[in-house]
Amino acid sequence: MMEKIIQIITFYEFKRLENLPEIQERLKTAMRENSVLGTIILADEGFNSTISGAPENIGKIIKIFEGIFETKLKYKSSFHVESPFRRIFVKIKPEIVTLKKEVEIGRGVGTHVSPQEWNALLRDEEVFVLDTRNDYEFEVGTFRGAVNPKTEKFSDLPQFIEENLDPEKHKKIAMFCTGGIRCEKFAPFMKQIGFENIYQLEGGILKYLEEVPESESLWQGECYVFDLRISVDEKLQKGKAQDLSLEIKNLSADEHS
Repeated sequence: MMEKIIQIITFYEFKRLENLPEIQERLKTAMRENSVLGTIILADEGFNSTISGAPENIGKIIKIFEGIFETKLKYKSSFHVESPFRRIFVKIKPEIVTLKKEVEIGRGVGTHVSPQEWNALLRDEEVFVLDTRNDYEFEVGTFRGAVNPKTEKFSDLPQFIEENLDPEKHKKIAMFCTGGIRCEKFAPFMKQIGFENIYQLEGGILKYLEEVPESESLWQGECYVFDLRISVDEKLQKGKAQDLSLEIKNLSADEHS
């Protein structure tokens, strides 16, 4: 049994932020003072992060971050024998997940499906199941029956939709990603361009693996994660996948969820 000594949490929120440089410095200071490593992406539209540390330090940092962001963090948690990060990165970017499209996030209200309800969608033959992640992530593992858009980056996905899907033919579309953030942006985008029945897996693959028993799971393979573990298995422990991306040396959280 793996000794669990390092806690890894991933979290994000679309939330209007101001004074980003000030927030950036407060986050860096808190991470240094509490021996927490990882990546945080800040933008006017919100924040996106994966960090790691001793469980007692993660408990402290959650409270500190909630004060800085003035919110209640909704995070996914897993454990490992060592930190999957080597440094502290707190970056300011134009978007917390790069789609390069104007999106009204509010259009995504009502599209979320819980992990417990997700299997029913996968079994519905009328549903087009879209893996919104990149090609190398799909190859490590995906849901049964999911379509691989064969993208190299998230911002390529709108072109795939334009060339392959039609609102008149594809009446129900269910989508998923690692931790939920890509779908949080892409579900409302799909609504904007005319697709009516859109469903997104709430909390992403990580929350599904955390809550759905293996005996009921329709997940196949492992889940690619953007840290030095490379992948996690159905028990959210370090998987066996080799690095298939061009760079994984403490890379940006920009694509991680």
